[in-house]
Amino acid sequence: MKLINKTIVVTGGTSGIGYQLVKQLAAHNTVLVIARNSERLKPLALEFKTLMAYECDLAQPESYLSVVNNITQRHGAIDVLINNAAIQNTACFTDPMFNYGMLRTEVDVNFTAVCAFSYLFLAALQKSTSPAYIVNINSGLALAPKTNSAVYCASKAAVNTFSKSLGYQLANTNVEVLQSFLPLVDTPMTKGRGSGKITAQHAAREIIHGIETKQLENNIGKVKLLRGLLRCFPSMAYNMMKGY
Repeated sequence: MKLINKTIVVTGGTSGIGYQLVKQLAAHNTVLVIARNSERLKPLALEFKTLMAYECDLAQPESYLSVVNNITQRHGAIDVLINNAAIQNTACFTDPMFNYGMLRTEVDVNFTAVCAFSYLFLAALQKSTSPAYIVNINSGLALAPKTNSAVYCASKAAVNTFSKSLGYQLANTNVEVLQSFLPLVDTPMTKGRGSGKITAQHAAREIIHGIETKQLENNIGKVKLLRGLLRCFPSMAYNMMKGY
């Protein structure tokens, strides 16, 4: 299935992978971007004529219903929901700089929003006249965590389990749940960390290819290697990912 003439919702579409998804999808689709930063949403809407911007802070779950109602009342059917937005706090719990106040924020953005939007957009997805997709952007860290960013790793593991279970629930509907598992990507979130990153442009291209080819688990870049190591040498894989 080619992503052409579809109505596609993207969370966190103002920078990084989300921006590249918008850039690659907007030419042939109606793209609806949900993001927190209104100052970034305005130029985005000017840059892409088929795009509509919706402001919503995913760290505030009480705001979800309003933005979803706004979108579904205006657009009706939705063909694809891409749950892309995420944040990552790298401090360890033992670090004096660890910000306790960010715990709930990180869980809400990375996991609560994924669950909530999957539910709140479900009726609109079921109105699609073609197969519809919930696409959850995940990480290799969902499969094997690193030492720091424990909440991020746990939230991504939760998204993985949630996606599988929700897929079982929707087996007899027109909606499928897909995941894309990413390696380290060169984005503002990973600035100054790691090496051997793939570009956000490349990540977006692979995500779109995974949707068009209906890959339930789209393993991108080094995640393919990680999957193999976890099957054959799990201890090696976990030790390798500790310091990722």
